[in-house]
Amino acid sequence: MMMMGGTWIELCNALHGLKLVLLMVAVQVTFAGVNVLYKLAANDGMNTNLVIAYRFLFATAFLTPFALYFERKSRPKLTWMVVLQAFLCGLFGGAMSQNMYIASIALTSATFTCAITQLIPAITFVLAVIFRLERLNLRSMGGKAKVLGTLMGIGGAMLLTFYKGVEINIWSTHVDLLHTSHQPSRHVAAHNSRTDFTDRILSCLLALGSSLGYALWLIIQAKMGERYPCYYSSTALMSLMGSIQSVGFALCMERDWNQWKLGWNIRLLAVAYTGIVATGISVTIIALCVRMKGPLFVSVFNPLVLVLVAFVGSLLLDEKLHLGSVLGSILIVGGLYTVLWGKSKDIKMKSVPRSFEEEFAESLEIVTRSPDDKANNNKNESETKNNAPNTLPT
Repeated sequence: MMMMGGTWIELCNALHGLKLVLLMVAVQVTFAGVNVLYKLAANDGMNTNLVIAYRFLFATAFLTPFALYFERKSRPKLTWMVVLQAFLCGLFGGAMSQNMYIASIALTSATFTCAITQLIPAITFVLAVIFRLERLNLRSMGGKAKVLGTLMGIGGAMLLTFYKGVEINIWSTHVDLLHTSHQPSRHVAAHNSRTDFTDRILSCLLALGSSLGYALWLIIQAKMGERYPCYYSSTALMSLMGSIQSVGFALCMERDWNQWKLGWNIRLLAVAYTGIVATGISVTIIALCVRMKGPLFVSVFNPLVLVLVAFVGSLLLDEKLHLGSVLGSILIVGGLYTVLWGKSKDIKMKSVPRSFEEEFAESLEIVTRSPDDKANNNKNESETKNNAPNTLPT
């Protein structure tokens, strides 16, 4: 009995140590569900712009009560600069990037779009160099790794777009939630071939635009966290701005009010799931993991969503895997980990000047810090100042 009790305690301790890993796996499963629901909502005939508009409306309604309650005593004064930064975050990280993302999925597949967006760390690195938030040091191993990883990611995206290759049949469940036709005529097949190539190029451009917007959001959000270190409030404010922009854009693109109606169908499930679960709950979990383990720990789980989307897409959406998609995805994921390895090498070098990654990690630590931590830090600082010897400069 004692041995069984000891084994149970060891198992509980092991699970406790893996809780952050399990949480990040759950987040990636959630994001995989977002990709599938995006595709199903678009296939159901719902305007993709309405999906994004409702997503941010649901997210704002879900996050606002948490922000008002948990940060009612620690929220700083709202300035015009913070409002401007929230507007840009809502634009680049919300309305623009998400509208491009779902449009890319509607043109091709969830797997294709998800593979292209794995370029976000490489795009963020390029933007950080352009804006002089980071130094490009080709003499260090970290600098060389980041450049190599960026080139690998670009090569993988080009391979994914321009080379389709033979079809890879791993399994077949005969489940197709999209209800697509599998026996087109010869004329239709030739037309579909030309249309498919055009759609792949346009989808790649939209996915790259979405990744660019997301990378810009990471940079702006890091700066916003320094001025407005309240995580729930800043996220709710960003969702509010994204809601205003998305609704305005959707009103311009879709004026048929019948399309705005939500019934008890896949449309309501898609917007409620993406707004509450994906934006509200999952972002909170990411903030916790960033605070406990840092941004690099969170980034290494990103390729997992690509594997999950490819698996679920082939099982439920009858998406076909091709050789070009597999090879391109391998290159992109390899480039992602190469960039992350280079970033970790630069962060470990204490002698180099502060880089964008260090500032980003510090800002995220400030954003996710609880009021109790701030109070304890202020108390320790005051005690240090009171205990310091009174010396005069010589």
